[in-house]
Amino acid sequence: MSGESDCTRTSPSAGSPSDSEFLPDRPKYVCSLSPDLVTKAREELQEKPEWRLRDVQALRDMVCKDYPSLGTCLDDAFLLRFLRARKFDYDRALQLLVNYHTCRRTWPEVFTNLKPSAIKPVLESGFVTVLPHRDPQGRHVVCIRPDRWTPSNYPITENIRAIYLTLEKLIQSEETQVNGIVILADYKGVSLSKASHFGPFVAKKVIGVLQDGFPIRIKAVNIINEPRIFKGIFAIIKPFLKEKIANRFFLHGCDLNSLHQNIPPVILPEEYGGTAGKLDISAWNELLLASEEDFLHDFSELVLPCDSSPHDLLVSGDADEKQCDDSLRGMKPQLYYCY
Repeated sequence: MSGESDCTRTSPSAGSPSDSEFLPDRPKYVCSLSPDLVTKAREELQEKPEWRLRDVQALRDMVCKDYPSLGTCLDDAFLLRFLRARKFDYDRALQLLVNYHTCRRTWPEVFTNLKPSAIKPVLESGFVTVLPHRDPQGRHVVCIRPDRWTPSNYPITENIRAIYLTLEKLIQSEETQVNGIVILADYKGVSLSKASHFGPFVAKKVIGVLQDGFPIRIKAVNIINEPRIFKGIFAIIKPFLKEKIANRFFLHGCDLNSLHQNIPPVILPEEYGGTAGKLDISAWNELLLASEEDFLHDFSELVLPCDSSPHDLLVSGDADEKQCDDSLRGMKPQLYYCY
């Protein structure tokens, strides 16, 4: 997690031989990637080990020059998350980093008091968990089960908080930064009344975070047991999705064989036709709750330039307010029709 910004300290230019003299308290980065993952990162992310620290320093200099009040962590390992997520494109990595902080400032219902203990009821419900085994491509599988949520117990934003903290924990791993993640969403039992909580305003914010405001690579979204009502839900979501992400959605219905073509049974629990035993949420809950200290650092408010707004930085322009209003007007007819 990020800490106080150190842009106020002297920040030497890339390639300076005296970095350690200026910044003696910055942790020294040690790569934990296996040789195979180093090769994968080079081929897929344009990450060159011999240039890695130079690239990090270049991004650090850009932050300090353009956003000195961002209040972000500038450690090598933290900045690498954003470079990897944008294939070492400096400008896009900087935009992602700014968006990351903008999201936290502009959605207080989600990001205030953001720590595992605050969302313990969501974890105990089993709404979100991470399967214990990675898939053959080395990707964690995040399992989301909306039917485990009772709206009268807490608002939908608590579920979003739980998903966000799960991603924060996963992205601490360099292996996950390179391989990305897979999502498995089980929509069994999702009713019209429950679906109506996920309107276009919430959809736009969530997708804005996942697409443009968080340094993680979502490689596939597998939807299982979706009712007819999901057609209405997806109609709300799709206008906000980039084409690349939209093409990574796979709707399997009740066809477990179709699911198994994307996620092998050997890592799936019995509930999804797998051979990995019953779905156990306790291990992930314990791991996340034990990480409380990692989430105690507060983020400073983002200070934007006078000619910019959080909206400019957070969304890519594909989904404007008019589109959101139009989706809202059409939402209930779509849901009722599909239901």
